[in-house]
Amino acid sequence: MPDSWEWTRLGNIGEWKAGSTPSKSNMDYYKNGAIPWLLTGDLNDGIIEQIPNKITEKALKETSVKLNPSGSILIAMYGATIGKLGILTFPATTNQACCACNVFQPFYNLYLFYFLMANKVHFIKQGEGGAQPNISREKIVKTLIPIPPISEQKIIVDKIKSIDSILDNL
Repeated sequence: MPDSWEWTRLGNIGEWKAGSTPSKSNMDYYKNGAIPWLLTGDLNDGIIEQIPNKITEKALKETSVKLNPSGSILIAMYGATIGKLGILTFPATTNQACCACNVFQPFYNLYLFYFLMANKVHFIKQGEGGAQPNISREKIVKTLIPIPPISEQKIIVDKIKSIDSILDNL
C-alpha cells in the first residue's frame, strides 16, 4: 500500500445506520405517505432513482426509522439480498434489513460504493444464520478499508467508471 494511504475501519469513515419498519398495523404510518421507504429488494447495485414504497411524516416522527441523505451508500444485511448495494439520489428511509452510510468529509462516497462492491463476496460469506443469513451492522463497521487521499479516491473511481463503460459497450 502506498505511504500516503492508511487503513481504517468502515465505522470511521461515516455514520452507519440500520433502518426500521414502522408498525404495519398503524395505517397512519403509510397512507398517503410521501417519504421514500426502501426495502432491500429495491437495491440494484447502482444508483437508486426511485422507490415504490412510502411512509408518512408521522412514521418518521414516532418510530425509530431514520431519514438518510442523498448520496448515502446502502447495503443489504439479510437473506437473499445480502450484500446488494445502492446509492441514494434523494433522501430516503430504509427497512431494518438495510444499513446506510452517510460518509464523513473528506471521503468520496463512490469510493466506498466500489470498495463494498469489490468485497461483496466477503460480506456474503460473513452472513450467519439458517434460512435467512445475515451480516450485522457491527461486522460491517469493523471491516478494514484502505484509504487513499481524496484526490486518489476520485482518480480510482473515474478509472473504474471508464472500465465499466467499456465493459457495458462490449
